[in-house]
Amino acid sequence: MPTKLAIIMRGLPGSGKSYWVEQFITSQGIEQAIHIRQHGLFSTDRYFYQQGQYRFNPQKIGQYHQANLTAFIQALARNEPIVICDNTNIAKWEFMAYEAAAKALGYQVKVVLVGQPDNDQHQQLCAQRNQHQVSLAHIQKMAQLFEE
Repeated sequence: MPTKLAIIMRGLPGSGKSYWVEQFITSQGIEQAIHIRQHGLFSTDRYFYQQGQYRFNPQKIGQYHQANLTAFIQALARNEPIVICDNTNIAKWEFMAYEAAAKALGYQVKVVLVGQPDNDQHQQLCAQRNQHQVSLAHIQKMAQLFEE
């Protein structure tokens, strides 16, 4: 029986987490890739899309993180072969529940850090290329809070 895999992404906005995920999913072959995108890929960001537009609402962040975690755990419970959490996961507590649930349900857990949050050039690159207009100042603040 193949190993069930849970991947937990970490990194600043614009670090390339979603790009890494896309490359990984594509490498799984077309049928598996389609399946993972539909049943195994979880990002709190997707809850902020309305009619195809990203509209961040800080009042909703707690509710949306909870909804994302719930959906992730439901996928684990369905025994999806590959389950991915594509969030920033700046602090350990932000992904502890994902990791604990995956381990409890027999998944191998791989935590993937993209980029170097404490690197000034990396922070500037993230500010330039993140998809949600997160400012350099905010990215620097997130970098200071980042837990190894």
